[in-house]
Amino acid sequence: MIENQERFSRAMALFDAANANDPNMDEGQPKELLYGQRMSDMIGRFAPAASEAAQLAVRAQHIQRWTVPRNTYPMTKEGYHAWRTGLYTFHANTAGELMRQAGYDDAMIERVKKAVGKRGIKVNPDTQLLEDIANLVFIEHYMQPFALSKPEYDEAKWMEIIRRTWGKMSKNAQAFALSGRIRLPEPLVPLITRAISQ
Repeated sequence: MIENQERFSRAMALFDAANANDPNMDEGQPKELLYGQRMSDMIGRFAPAASEAAQLAVRAQHIQRWTVPRNTYPMTKEGYHAWRTGLYTFHANTAGELMRQAGYDDAMIERVKKAVGKRGIKVNPDTQLLEDIANLVFIEHYMQPFALSKPEYDEAKWMEIIRRTWGKMSKNAQAFALSGRIRLPEPLVPLITRAISQ
């Protein structure tokens, strides 16, 4: 339930305005703006009664991601993890600042920052819901393009990626992914089926 619709709409508009500056395009739109809209669409399908905090968090998940390029960290496995961890903090703080501009109090800002910052996965419901939505959106919209961009990945590597994605999701999200209510990447369905059944 949205406590104050005007304030909520203001925050979402600020998130979108920030992401509209993304110079990278996807289907003719700024990449992270489209991503945020896909996240909101998915939470509306998977958890239509989601909390206000969760709805804000999913829209802000990748806010202004392009401003922290991967190559600003060492191009190693450790560098990749440091980049991802740094992004969690950056996205959480950016979302918090925009929420403050929209008129939210410290308690709600901290709740959203905790989810966006990926704190308490498996124990914090908002964080787990954000993780579920992110993985459902990845499966529906980004897994196939990612596969096409990585022709060097063999079947074993793909099985690992699918299992890792599946393992981050709650049982409800796993069931939703198989329910026919999201579009699975057709060429990868046999691999997905084998990966999650072993």
